[in-house]
Amino acid sequence: SLQAGLAVLLKAERLFHSSYHSQAVHIRPVCRGSQWFAQLPRGGFTDASCLAVSWELRQTLTVVFDFFSSGQGKKDWSLFKMFSRTLTDTCPLASQSKVYVDISPKNKEKELLEVSPPPTSVHEAIVQGDRKTFAVYDLLSPSLFNTSRSLNVQLKWKRPQDSSEMPIPTLHAQRYVGGYGLQTGEICTLIYNTHPYRAFPVILLETVPWYLRLYVHTLTIITKGKENKPS
Repeated sequence: SLQAGLAVLLKAERLFHSSYHSQAVHIRPVCRGSQWFAQLPRGGFTDASCLAVSWELRQTLTVVFDFFSSGQGKKDWSLFKMFSRTLTDTCPLASQSKVYVDISPKNKEKELLEVSPPPTSVHEAIVQGDRKTFAVYDLLSPSLFNTSRSLNVQLKWKRPQDSSEMPIPTLHAQRYVGGYGLQTGEICTLIYNTHPYRAFPVILLETVPWYLRLYVHTLTIITKGKENKPS
């Protein structure tokens, strides 16, 4: 059972009724010791002199909640509003356990955002060419659960926002299925980059509907009207 740490938020009925959810499991070999080796991009090794190999397991869960559309245009959210639960303690086996909240100012709106309770620290990073500011809640910090037995991170806007004013992500995508049958059926994916001057590498993972059979030799990638060969 999921009784500690971030896992207590994994309530099935809330996750599966979200706008989007994706689970993934990544396994790769990692060399623990060798005299010389060169690691390949996908985790392999060019030399057989690796003395010991460990297997790295990484599990990810991605969930998108759309409270803006379902909550009368309000941007406010909280952990309890999303998961019907709050964080009560840390996982005893975890060496790191953190919650990051994007509080980056947008169009001089820094004073409009209010996150509570106060974070344990603030972290800045460059994401897709933009400087981002994150409020960090370190679940291993002794002071985090001192004042309360639970942590319910909340983000509020100090004044009502225009319901039509939603920021457009730098990278976003659309996908649709066209035609029908094996002859004319096709999947079209449109990827948009709204950055004024910067290009970004994109890794595209397609989940193919069960009723479609794809032929890889028919794949075409077009950028600005010209064919673009993937790396």
